[in-house]
Amino acid sequence: MARSRPPAPPVPTPAERARTLAGRAQHASVVGPVTGEDGDLRAAPTLHHVPATGAATLQFPGDHPLVVAARERGDALLPVMLELADVAPVTVRRPVRGLLWLSGRLRVLPLRVARRAALRIAAEQPDERLLDVGHGDVLLRLEPAMVVLSDAEGTEALAPTAMAAAPPDPVADSGDRWLAHLAAAHAGTLSSLVPRLPPHLRRPGHRLAPLGVDRYGLRLRVETERDDHDVRLPFTAPLSCPGQLGGAVRALVGDGRRDEVPGLRATPRPAADA
Repeated sequence: MARSRPPAPPVPTPAERARTLAGRAQHASVVGPVTGEDGDLRAAPTLHHVPATGAATLQFPGDHPLVVAARERGDALLPVMLELADVAPVTVRRPVRGLLWLSGRLRVLPLRVARRAALRIAAEQPDERLLDVGHGDVLLRLEPAMVVLSDAEGTEALAPTAMAAAPPDPVADSGDRWLAHLAAAHAGTLSSLVPRLPPHLRRPGHRLAPLGVDRYGLRLRVETERDDHDVRLPFTAPLSCPGQLGGAVRALVGDGRRDEVPGLRATPRPAADA
C-alpha cells in the first residue's frame, strides 16, 4: 500500500522569491573579463541598487578596472555576471539564505544620466555614498538577459521579465527587521513554536532561530551539533500586510504558551570569529 505524503507548505513562486532577494540582498559582486587580469575579475561595488526588472545600478570608482573595461567596450557593452547574496538578519552558522545571479551586459552611464539615477536611488535608498557620483565615482548599468535563483526551495532559471512581473511580497521590506526583533526580544515565543517542529528536531541542545518570513509562512533554522535543518511553518492564510505578522505567529503558537522549552536555546548565539 502506497504511503501518501502531506502536501508541501505553500511558498512564493521563483519569480517572486527572486524579486524579493534582488531588493534586499546586502552583498553584491560583479564578475567580468578585464584586460590584464588572470581570468575574470570579481569586484564588489561601492553601492548596488537592483529593482524588480533586474536592471542593476552599480557604483564604482571611476578608475576601477571594471569601469575602464566597460568604457573600452563602448557600444558593444561588457558581458558580466552580478551575484547577489541574501544573508539572514540573525546570527546562524550558515547565514546565506539564497543567491541570485544576473547575467547581462554592463555600460557606464553618462554623467547627467548617472546624477538623475543617483537622485532616484537616494529617494528610495538614502546613502551618503551617492554624493560621490560625479566626484570620483561613476554609475554603471547592468542590462540583464538571464536570472538564476538558488535558495532553500531549489534552483531556477528565469527571464528578467518574469521577475519584473512578479507581485511584491507584502512583508519583504520589513520582514528582516521583524525577524531580528523576534530573535532578540521574544525567545519565549520562539520556544513555543517547538511543538510545530518534526519530532527528531525537538531534542534538548538544539538551537532555534527565525530565518525567513514571507506572506505564506515563517522559516525556522534548527542547528544541531552537526547539521542545520530549515523548517517552514505555514500561516493559516496568506498575509496582505506586515501588521498581520504578530497575529499569524500567535495562531501558529496556538495555545498562547510563552514558556521556554528546557534544553532549547532560542537566544542569539555569539558571532563566530572572522
